[in-house]
Amino acid sequence: MDRTPKGSVLPLLVTGAAGSVGAVGRTVVEILRQRDLPVRAMVRRDDERAEALRATGAEVVVGDLTRAGDVADALSGCGRMYFGMGVSARYLEAAMTVAAVARAYGRLEAFVNMSQLTVSEMDLTSDSESVQQRHHWLVEQVLGWSGLPVIQIRPTVFMENPLFRVGFSSIAKGGSIRLPFGQAKTSPVAAGDVAAVVAEILADPSRHTGRIYELTGPRSEDISAMAEEVSTALDQPVSYTDVGLQEWIDDDLRPLGLPDHVFQHISTMARLHAENRYDRKADGVEQVTGRPPTGVAEYVRENPGLLSP
Repeated sequence: MDRTPKGSVLPLLVTGAAGSVGAVGRTVVEILRQRDLPVRAMVRRDDERAEALRATGAEVVVGDLTRAGDVADALSGCGRMYFGMGVSARYLEAAMTVAAVARAYGRLEAFVNMSQLTVSEMDLTSDSESVQQRHHWLVEQVLGWSGLPVIQIRPTVFMENPLFRVGFSSIAKGGSIRLPFGQAKTSPVAAGDVAAVVAEILADPSRHTGRIYELTGPRSEDISAMAEEVSTALDQPVSYTDVGLQEWIDDDLRPLGLPDHVFQHISTMARLHAENRYDRKADGVEQVTGRPPTGVAEYVRENPGLLSP
């Protein structure tokens, strides 16, 4: 573990630090501050989440990732940065803006980019993925051309994703995980594990530059097997209820009232799961952190709120 005194390290810029799904950026800030490293956290609004970041000792700057001037101000004087942004219709514009500013800045030792594992299966003519996934693929291409010292982070679906929040919430109501995956397998990853990978790379990027890290949970399994893990963790019977994709979209996903762009992304992920596109297992978490990723049973025990209806 790198224990470099903060005085000898330029500030580390963490974007998306207020976070939403899984709060990766916020957790990255917390981990880096625990290691006494200087952190500049960029947020969209100065609210209670920004105050919580300040309480860690991080410098907080407020700005819009689609505004080059805001990004340049946030990046000034920093030596490494993490770019992460939630699922958004403005993601592509923000990513292009950040890449352009970082390239013009020319002083970064590391540019850690949050991508998606789906990108590894895509090419120029792929057309079955979501708009968000397509944008992640495009951003990886641009960063590859940029000359920046890029490290790509490709997590699979997060355990905190609405897919699993909705699917697991049905345990409290009916004792089963309700999802439209059929017999397909998946290997969700905990956002905390993803944040730990990002923080480790930012703390000491020397051996990571130019690398791609694919992050999954410890095993790929179908939802019936996952239900058995949850049953053991809760010490109560938990089964799997397989529902039709359109039924699940209409009855379970649509009531969440998600923005159109997010809705299209999550419903596409559900379809790709049913097509067994998420049957992947990678060792990126252990490669970087030296410990295995969190399993479903452990995650459920640590996050009982996941089961709330």
